[in-house]
Amino acid sequence: MRLIFLLNSPIRFLRIYFTNFDNTFVFTFKSPSIANMDKFYINQDITQAETLPAEFYRSEEVFERLKEMVFLKSWQWIGDENTLIPLPGSVHPFVLLDQYLSEPLLVVRDKENKAKCFTNVCTHRGNIVIHNPGQVKTLNCKYHGRRFDLDGKFKFMPEFTDAMDFPRPCDSLHEFSLKNLGPHLFVGLDPAFDFSEVIEVMNERVGFLPLNEFKLDASMSKEYLINCHWALYCDNYLEGFHIPFVHENLNQVLDYNNYVTEVYAHTNLQIGYSTSGEEVFDLPKGHIDFGKNVAAYYYWIFPNMMFNFYPWGLSINMVKPVGMNKTRVSFISYVYDETKLSAGAGALLDKVEREDEFVVEGVHKGLQSRFYKAGRFSPNKEKGVHHFHSLLAKYMNGDN
Repeated sequence: MRLIFLLNSPIRFLRIYFTNFDNTFVFTFKSPSIANMDKFYINQDITQAETLPAEFYRSEEVFERLKEMVFLKSWQWIGDENTLIPLPGSVHPFVLLDQYLSEPLLVVRDKENKAKCFTNVCTHRGNIVIHNPGQVKTLNCKYHGRRFDLDGKFKFMPEFTDAMDFPRPCDSLHEFSLKNLGPHLFVGLDPAFDFSEVIEVMNERVGFLPLNEFKLDASMSKEYLINCHWALYCDNYLEGFHIPFVHENLNQVLDYNNYVTEVYAHTNLQIGYSTSGEEVFDLPKGHIDFGKNVAAYYYWIFPNMMFNFYPWGLSINMVKPVGMNKTRVSFISYVYDETKLSAGAGALLDKVEREDEFVVEGVHKGLQSRFYKAGRFSPNKEKGVHHFHSLLAKYMNGDN
């Protein structure tokens, strides 16, 4: 049994659904602006759920809130340590999600050969500490001479002998959580979940791969600037439903009827099986998928990271918000077996990307319509999108 209650007035529109299954879908509007939306809820029963409303994608207020409620509370891939910090004393400054979070960070390999990540902002007057990658013995601010060890601890500051209660713990550089998947580094600014749970899920299937032997191929790595909201790009990635309609070449090598989506806490996995048995993983005995013709493992990590494993190697896709209507997508390729590059699900990546761009830009335009409110999920084919929308609602409501 379900009760539907509607109330309309010039200042409020309220729609409430009550069900017997403890799955309640609620949207409250105090005005046409989504800034007045009290809560985002996605029904956990996908057979009844609606997508996030169109206003989610076209509100500047929501776009700004996502910084603190979602991106600040999650993890970001920052590169592989073999490239960024190859030797003890190596430092690599960078800006995390430049033009969005724009957080100045510094990754360091300390004297004990351990990778660490700190704020790249001096604790004296806020100057950037390290401007260029390289090797150093200490971290020196060139504004007033404040010095830090490679472990981020305050070491020296001139003209401060008369300062009371100095130095304090806050005079050292703030350290951020850092996690590894093989050589790949992930940083969490103020994470709401332990990234180890994601690593455990990924290692179940790709843990047999020698990731340290994968080589960064700059010639294959590209950046795309797309005219859409960043979350729409993720929506598109998170389902294979569109493959027969959008990707003719990809559809020829993937078995659409056996395409699988598996959902975990903060990640999900799409498994593409080959139609012909060519260019598939040589899975070891005892592997969970041993004996199956796996052409690709597509991992999405909340909120904006994709790790696509192919028989030839790994393609990392980082979705970076630039503005509410513009997104930068970085493709970073790591090659393990170059003889397998030209065939299978991992071939023609640029063509597949261009086809996806056309679709998501079309959706972005469509969502500007006054007459589109929300859609429904395919229970069989859009589990990943439903999972993503559920997490966005959870984090935006502060329920994480």
